[in-house]
Amino acid sequence: MTTVTSSSISLLDNTLITQWQPATWEDYIAACEDRTLESARIFFYEGYLLIDMGNEGINHARFNALLTMVFVLWFTSKGVQAFDDLGGCVIEKPKVGGGAPDRVLYIGEDFPQWQEGEPRRINLDNWRVPDLVCEIADTTLANDLDEKKRLYAALKIPEYWVVDIKGERVLAFRLQDNGKYQECDFSGALEGLPISLLSETLKILSQGNGMAAMWFAQQIAGL
Repeated sequence: MTTVTSSSISLLDNTLITQWQPATWEDYIAACEDRTLESARIFFYEGYLLIDMGNEGINHARFNALLTMVFVLWFTSKGVQAFDDLGGCVIEKPKVGGGAPDRVLYIGEDFPQWQEGEPRRINLDNWRVPDLVCEIADTTLANDLDEKKRLYAALKIPEYWVVDIKGERVLAFRLQDNGKYQECDFSGALEGLPISLLSETLKILSQGNGMAAMWFAQQIAGL
């Protein structure tokens, strides 16, 4: 394969949209700053670029919205007053990698602030890493458990969730001292939250994310 250059990044290039292609960091920056790609989710890692133009399916959108409710309900129950839920925001570490997870969660008050004239991305050289990122896998499970998992480990994200919509399960990973993720049964970011409870919440999502959120609230009342 030939290396993708910024001049070849195009919505008409279906191979670029649907799979990782060889590219440079400069290609990634060009894609991020290309206004025709504003609705795309762009990823770069180990010399490969992915431009995801897929629209959210119903179940993907339903759980994506539910996650915000889960965060609000959990932190309210635990008395946590400051957190920032940034859906789809680009996080990057220059020359290492970058991507736009479905959810980017900061816990505490020291979350990123955008300044006029700056790129609309979170530079992890300037801001602390988020406490949690999440990918919702409707059609992208293999990618989320492989390339993106390695990307977020390289960015030193301490916790990573993969929501397997079709499998009705949530997989959670904690970053280890060796720089690799290990699956965990309880969240560290949402301290004490059983990951199995998220999977059970996912199973009733067909009743609507409002109903699922109310059920989740009832379950965490005694935790």
